[in-house]
Amino acid sequence: MMTFNRPLVLASTSPRRQFLLKEAGFDFRVEKPTEDESFSDSMPVEFVPKYLAEKKALSLKKKITNEIVIASDTVVILDSKILNKPRDRKEAIEMLSHLSGRTHMVITAVCLMSAEKLDLFDDRTKVTFKKLSLDEINFYIDRCQPFDKAGAYGAQDWLGMVGIEKINGSYFTVMGLPMHKVYKHLMGF
Repeated sequence: MMTFNRPLVLASTSPRRQFLLKEAGFDFRVEKPTEDESFSDSMPVEFVPKYLAEKKALSLKKKITNEIVIASDTVVILDSKILNKPRDRKEAIEMLSHLSGRTHMVITAVCLMSAEKLDLFDDRTKVTFKKLSLDEINFYIDRCQPFDKAGAYGAQDWLGMVGIEKINGSYFTVMGLPMHKVYKHLMGF
């Protein structure tokens, strides 16, 4: 177990982020951020994940004393538009149909925050999907219910296993936490 001289707090209820931190050997507790995930439509899409990660971290500012907060946000970008978490099955089908046979960008931003310091960074990964059939999309949605995932998919799920042809960057960034950068920045914190 990786230990620091200060306790770690993960500002996320994401099972994937919790899994990654545990697998990397970190000891931490989970706190749900109290801020919503809204942002201005005029904000450039590449700035959104940093804005939201910082917003999530700052929502816990009054709850910390000696801890280091780890907050994160992931966006899927295609054609300069953010594909958020789908609201329903119809929207999930639309998103996955748009991603089919194309390359998109995944940006995951992380905000490390203590009572006296804030460190904000991101990581970017390009993901290429094979051409997906409607049967494959429906099977995936039925099996995995990807309504809590940006872009309506998880790289670690069935669709990621059979549909992703190429990843240019960090797989863990696509999962929601660029562990190589989190580790490096925590060591410097």
